[in-house]
Amino acid sequence: MTDFTYQTVLSTLGEGGVRTITLNRPQSLNAMNRQLIDDVARAFEDANADPATRAIIFTGAGKAFCAGDDRREHVHPETEEEARDLVQAIQRATHAITLGAKPVVGAINGWAVGGGFEWAINCDFSVWAKSARGFFPEVSLNLFVTGAVTSLLPALVGLNKAREMLFFGDRYGAEELHDIGLAWKTVEDEVLMSTATETARRLADLPILSVRAMKRVLNAAAVPDLHRALHLETDATVAGFMDPETTRLLSDF
Repeated sequence: MTDFTYQTVLSTLGEGGVRTITLNRPQSLNAMNRQLIDDVARAFEDANADPATRAIIFTGAGKAFCAGDDRREHVHPETEEEARDLVQAIQRATHAITLGAKPVVGAINGWAVGGGFEWAINCDFSVWAKSARGFFPEVSLNLFVTGAVTSLLPALVGLNKAREMLFFGDRYGAEELHDIGLAWKTVEDEVLMSTATETARRLADLPILSVRAMKRVLNAAAVPDLHRALHLETDATVAGFMDPETTRLLSDF
């Protein structure tokens, strides 16, 4: 069995071709610094290229899935080039999760905030612990969302609900996220990983060719503007980083 090694992410291959990719900064609630962003992209790219991997579980170590941007390690871009490099790194991770060949089962525990909420939405089947919660703080911080959620979120919950979630940044529990169609399934906290593993094994047992084709075609048909969303989000997020008001709001958050 092939395990891959990264600084902030664990990637282990289990029985039946099920690989578990775990965000591993539990002391920071798996908050996103540049190393974590790059490691997630590499971990999913490596998993998608690995012949032994048939399905992927995506989860977080400790008390949270991902608490969004790491304020303690935040390095605010000083130039547009630096800002674009950071945003493109985030979009690279989404590309590997959403457009990669292998099906992804999210096991969402604790908080999923901002970019972490985006990663949860990027999963093909998101299983949420009943205590888990998610929200988007970006607009309140003079920033913008990434992760193709401007295309994926309306497809999941409808345009009106997507507007509410993205503009106001309200906090949502797992049960409500299930009711509106964002969470695929909610389960008691203690069976989160066993449910995600069972789902991933079902996917891994299916024929590889048809599974990959179904993921590819469903994304292309149901969310046809996904690539365009990634591009437009990148430009909008870069513009937010370049506004001095953003620095003040981030420091006060």
